Amino acid sequence: MTTETISIIGAGEVGTHLARAAIASGYQVIIANSRGPETLKELIDRLGPSARAATAEEAARAGDVVVIAVPLQLVNNMPREALAGKIVLDTNNYMTWRDGHYTVIDSGQKTEHELRQEHLPASKVVKAFTHIQAPRILTWGKPAGSPDRLALATSSNYPEAVEWVTRLYDQFGFDCVDHSPLSESWRNRPGQPAWKQERHTREELIANLARARPIITV
Repeated sequence: MTTETISIIGAGEVGTHLARAAIASGYQVIIANSRGPETLKELIDRLGPSARAATAEEAARAGDVVVIAVPLQLVNNMPREALAGKIVLDTNNYMTWRDGHYTVIDSGQKTEHELRQEHLPASKVVKAFTHIQAPRILTWGKPAGSPDRLALATSSNYPEAVEWVTRLYDQFGFDCVDHSPLSESWRNRPGQPAWKQERHTREELIANLARARPIITV
């Protein structure tokens, strides 16, 4: 069986911890940042022979699946053509203190993940890893069937993207709760019950997603 490659655009805390988890699960990893592959040498040395650095364009083309681990911009800054036809995991949380105010999101017209999908119309965007602190990806996982196994949420307009994330969550030691489509992705946005950085079993996560209420600020 050919080893799958996960490309990660973004080498911050989220991208780095996802890279470590992916390598531990047997994937090859390609990492890109905004400053160029040469600036990632120290990180690649730490990650070992299953990782390499590339430009965002190169990473997008080479990955079987691509993770975007950087904040959303209102104007697309991702390599759209290189990502065409691929499953794209979007780990972004819309944070007004960092991003400013995006009226289209604040008004409830679109979620940040719907905007990412609009930016990448030929890709299959799926929201993933947005309500767990990055270091906990490596420490909170448990084998399938464990009575206190935790769950993470996902949502997408594409069932095959949800299926892929479900498998990845399981490999990392988590159950999956699907709350598709992307128009429902606000249910575990910051400030909602399901977003809190706490331990959620599958049943608790389902209940907290149901408790979510829209927050309109404009």
